[in-house]
Amino acid sequence: MGDLSQITLYSGGHRGAEAEFGRLAEKWGIREVNFSFEGHLIERTRGVRMLSPEELDRGDVSMEIVSARMGRNYSKADKIRKVIQLIFHMVNSGYHVIAIGWIQPDDTVKGGTGWGVELAKLFNRPLHVYDQERQGWFAWTDHRWVASAPLIADKSFVGTGTRNITEGGRQAIGELFQRSFGPA
Repeated sequence: MGDLSQITLYSGGHRGAEAEFGRLAEKWGIREVNFSFEGHLIERTRGVRMLSPEELDRGDVSMEIVSARMGRNYSKADKIRKVIQLIFHMVNSGYHVIAIGWIQPDDTVKGGTGWGVELAKLFNRPLHVYDQERQGWFAWTDHRWVASAPLIADKSFVGTGTRNITEGGRQAIGELFQRSFGPA
């Protein structure tokens, strides 16, 4: 890919996987947009895009729908609602969704990262997850997970994932950038 400054990473700037995506985007000269909202604590300060309450509302969805799609109940729905809304803006802005986490037996991904993955499925976006337990990349293809290493080949991508990133997860993101763009 030619001019890396024409590529944009969309993320949430949290510690862990999102911060790692951001550090590497900066190292490679890739634009970075980190969505946030008032009172939201993030690690990355480069490219912060504060969402107003009205903008957050555009990403609103019934917590019953989220619970049904994820196969989980959310006891603190009010706390997670803004995060769910923020994740909508990330996935709606970027094209290829790349996540770090754990794929569950029901084909969802653990934690808040899982909602971004479900939105990518709903929006029919290219989707890859690095499963930290299996230590490998998987693509969502024909309604199932298939072993497949991603390549960033579009002008925008979403980098998201767990706050509890392992060394294997960090290495997977680093190798993704190397494979996609060559040396920094």
